[in-house]
Amino acid sequence: MKLVLAVYNSKYIHSSLAPWCLGAGLTAYAPSVEWCVKEGTINQNPELLVNQILEENPNVVGFSVYIWNKPNTLQAIKSIKKQNPCCKIVVGGPEVSYNAAQILQENLEIDYVLSGEGEESLPAFCNALQDRLDPLEQNVAGLCGRNNGTIVEKEPAVLTMSPPDPYTKEYFEALNGRICYIETTRGCPYRCAFCLSGRCGPVRCFEMDDMKRRITKLAQSGTKTIKFVDRTFNARPDRAAEIWRWILQEYGKSLPKDVCFHFEIAGDILKEEHFELLNQMPLGAVQLEIGLQSFHEPTLEAIHRKTNCTKLKENICRLAQPQNIHLHIDLIAGLPLETFEIFGQSFNTAFALQPQMLQLGFLKLLYGADMREQPQEYPCNFDSNPPYQVIDTPWISVEELHKLHLLEDVVERTFNSGRFHRTIEYLLETTGFSPFALFGFLSEQETAEKTGLDAYTELLFQTAQKLPNVDKQKLRDIMCIDRLESNGTGKLPVCLQVEDKNLKRYSILLEQKSATPKKAKRGKAILYADNQMVWVDYGKPAHPVTGRRKAAFISLDELDKSEILK
Repeated sequence: MKLVLAVYNSKYIHSSLAPWCLGAGLTAYAPSVEWCVKEGTINQNPELLVNQILEENPNVVGFSVYIWNKPNTLQAIKSIKKQNPCCKIVVGGPEVSYNAAQILQENLEIDYVLSGEGEESLPAFCNALQDRLDPLEQNVAGLCGRNNGTIVEKEPAVLTMSPPDPYTKEYFEALNGRICYIETTRGCPYRCAFCLSGRCGPVRCFEMDDMKRRITKLAQSGTKTIKFVDRTFNARPDRAAEIWRWILQEYGKSLPKDVCFHFEIAGDILKEEHFELLNQMPLGAVQLEIGLQSFHEPTLEAIHRKTNCTKLKENICRLAQPQNIHLHIDLIAGLPLETFEIFGQSFNTAFALQPQMLQLGFLKLLYGADMREQPQEYPCNFDSNPPYQVIDTPWISVEELHKLHLLEDVVERTFNSGRFHRTIEYLLETTGFSPFALFGFLSEQETAEKTGLDAYTELLFQTAQKLPNVDKQKLRDIMCIDRLESNGTGKLPVCLQVEDKNLKRYSILLEQKSATPKKAKRGKAILYADNQMVWVDYGKPAHPVTGRRKAAFISLDELDKSEILK
């Protein structure tokens, strides 16, 4: 029997771990099944992946289904079934595990749903098919399907042992240096009302030495980013400390220096040992993602999120202080009891913690989550199509959520991109606005659609001049520094360029005083508000945490003096 495991990824750079985990389960528990993995992206024509699947002439096709790929997946399934009616279609993943009956009712082309974790259940399902048995009668965990027109639905399966190793030769050939993923635990100690992680069984820890071997293989594969998908990596403090200690010891040895390890953690439960280890991490070796969700304690209580907000803020400040770790913190708009104004307070608090990235997300009502299954307790309107995003709630209106979407775009372009940090800092200091008010103002003025960097720079330059107390010349100078530090071309957009016959002369004097390093490129500009020249050399990689290079400055008076002395 031949099985194709297929998935549509959100982008090419993101590999998918799920089909390889399922394939490892087949190798371990159904060795006679011939299987392969086929991946596409949601930005491609779905038929490209369909054609690759049909070329294998499979007996069974299994799709991993998520909120980002559901439309593409359903379209592909219809196409496969039309061209090969005898092929069995089985789907799994979080987008179908908690609504299997509905999926089967609405999509007759789907034969089976495997709900929950599939490393054991998929092989059991395939063994039944090979033995010409009815899989629904074989007590396969999590298997849902139709029996004489009646839908049979089961609770999601939970793996009873550590999953087999998915990192095969074929996996690494397919990975080809893309972002890769690893899990060292499954399950989550929290039961947040908007999330599915707490429904995936208790926290189960996989064998440590085996995990270290897998991490080493991934790090040596050519990938630059390894993301740990453990839902709360530090849920077991001693275990988190052991892995961080091992990474610290092996970094630059068995673990190449240019690999970055990404962890999702609960910031308020960090221990002293964790700070001691993380503070020693080499620049850029570690990224930490901390899901704050909200700083409004009634909201946190309503969504069953246990968080010590005071401790959380203290711990994030401690993590940020050494400036060796990329900090990524998340807020969610649309949560219960949180008004537009209260969300703004959470935003200001989060911004003050000085992360490298402040992600503003929007509540999604996922199948299986309490917020979707208990509408009386969590009233809100949401889109019936994936990703099931909130439309409004009793606490926040459609119009206010629209404003937050515009604000999110400005935050992404200016702050999270790392391109306009100095500009934002200047505007906050000059205007006295709060971060939420500043980004709100910038987003209200924004009228352009998605544009290139130079066009957006011009838009920001024009918009920021409308703010109180902003000096146009000073703003231009600071935006010049931002562009030079964050953009490796050394070129300034037209809106920031000034025709000045002295630029060539000062450039020559600067070169005499500080020559451009060999094989490097230099970007430079005159700063008129402070009577200085700024330059950035691009011979070395950008800072691994900030993604920027450091500008250097010299006064024009000093350059003039050097010319006179000469």
